[in-house]
Amino acid sequence: MKTRTATAALLPALLFAAVGCSSTHTPAPGKSPDPKGSASAPGQTASAGSSGAAGSPGSPGSSAAPKRAGSRLERSALEQGDLAGYQISADGKNPAAPDGQPQSDRKACQPLADVMGDEPDPAARETVNRGVGSQKQMGLAVSASVSSYAESDAKALINRLRDAVAVCGMGFTATVEKQSGIYRDVKAADYKTDGDESVSWTTTASAEGVTAQVHLVVVRQGDSVVRLMALNVTGSRQTPQVPHEVTDKQLQKVRAAR
Repeated sequence: MKTRTATAALLPALLFAAVGCSSTHTPAPGKSPDPKGSASAPGQTASAGSSGAAGSPGSPGSSAAPKRAGSRLERSALEQGDLAGYQISADGKNPAAPDGQPQSDRKACQPLADVMGDEPDPAARETVNRGVGSQKQMGLAVSASVSSYAESDAKALINRLRDAVAVCGMGFTATVEKQSGIYRDVKAADYKTDGDESVSWTTTASAEGVTAQVHLVVVRQGDSVVRLMALNVTGSRQTPQVPHEVTDKQLQKVRAAR
């Protein structure tokens, strides 16, 4: 279970849901655990989304499929059927995954550590998470969240993230509930969105001998913040990318829910 435990330290909260609904059952070479089901146990999260399993959405007896609710934030979240070729699950979390906001060993990098936590940063009023597993690209898992903010706080978050990406290229260590992950080679990524403003970067995360390439995109749309993280659960060394069709659909839903 080394890969699963290490991933809990690398990606403290969000990517468990995405891994749970990923389309591949193939572990990284030399690693024994199957990533499917890493988010299969229901658990309480700090998010405002519904908790539950993150198995195959829509399967008989599964509680993982997200359900439409009346709040604006829930209407903003992705649902199964929104994207052809993807499975979408409501946020479920492995009990081994720590809760809360990771703490960076470098103050300047704290905004990047925060993004790996339960919410994009402590100023978020409410957050709904979804896991998105690709049926097109083997092993690609994306965590998608939407958070509500005061608009001034949302703008400040984007500015802090841009500043942090610019100065944290050498990396940092983030710790939450005594579990630590190391994030190296933080690099700004060229990624266009049609949101009000955005920031994107890649990083190499490692813990307990397991390494993962991660791509992150954070977009502000008015007083909402969309956070997307992509990981390839097969252990591929190729840097994953958040699919533009996922980003576009998520932003479309945010605008439609207003």
